[in-house]
Amino acid sequence: MAQHEIPLERRTLHGHFSRELEPVLVVDPGDSISFSCLSSGWRGEDRTQFEPRDEELDAGHALIGPVAVRGARAGQTLEVEIDRVDIGSWGFTVAGGFSTPLNDRLAVAEGETVELLWELRRGVGRDQHGREIALAPFLGVIGMPPDEPGIHATAPPRRCGGNIDCKELVAGTVLYLPIAVDGALVSLGDGHAAQGDGEVSQLAIEAPVERARLTLSVRDDLELEWPVARTPAAWITFGFDEDLDEAAAIAIDGMLGLMAREHGLERRDALALASVLVDLRVTQLVNGTRGVHALLAHDAFRSTRIGG
Repeated sequence: MAQHEIPLERRTLHGHFSRELEPVLVVDPGDSISFSCLSSGWRGEDRTQFEPRDEELDAGHALIGPVAVRGARAGQTLEVEIDRVDIGSWGFTVAGGFSTPLNDRLAVAEGETVELLWELRRGVGRDQHGREIALAPFLGVIGMPPDEPGIHATAPPRRCGGNIDCKELVAGTVLYLPIAVDGALVSLGDGHAAQGDGEVSQLAIEAPVERARLTLSVRDDLELEWPVARTPAAWITFGFDEDLDEAAAIAIDGMLGLMAREHGLERRDALALASVLVDLRVTQLVNGTRGVHALLAHDAFRSTRIGG
């Protein structure tokens, strides 16, 4: 299997999803790609704003791609092995001073914006006040365009992935995404050095990506409606919707399907067991489309035979 390097340059950057975008690279299933990327706000390791940018086409996150996978077809599943995610040396987080539904509710939309400036080094983030946290870097955006014409914003997560913003998607995780368009056309970016579930201020520790490596494969034997992930510790199913209750229901429905597929459980039996073992977590509240993920640890239960 081949290893491909994608340079960080104007040709490989974009700030929207579209099925009309020409791929910057075509790979075979099983190939790996490596790349660097600007922060979500289009700033590099030197902290300067990238130029030139198109006001409409680059309005969203700075993304690398799209990358086409040879032979991939709509209806199949893209398997993304997250091999490595290294974050740059700096990051930032802001809160308040702008209107969102949550900021309005918390009465912080008016007034100044607070900014935390982070120095990122050897797995530790340190802000300007001397507070230190452990880092767990991941890509906030891994996704493909919907099968609809036109330009699509990078902010909302979709069935085919996108701005998922799940802190569990660190190196060592495999993400499975339903493919909506032939070729897949996957785009990547939005480096996060650390994030809490919910991403409640609207931002994580936003940082440039120093280097990421992912392996792209295509699955014919796994039919999905919504994204699924397998971490070293657990299975995860995702739900996205403007309504948080519906997002939760989608995630639970996906988990019941996973428990049937992986453990041979009948739907009602799986629901009863899920009520005891599955954790529901709010992935993020701030992208217009809310996210919920359901998590089932690999060692959550074991089966033993009763009687002879």
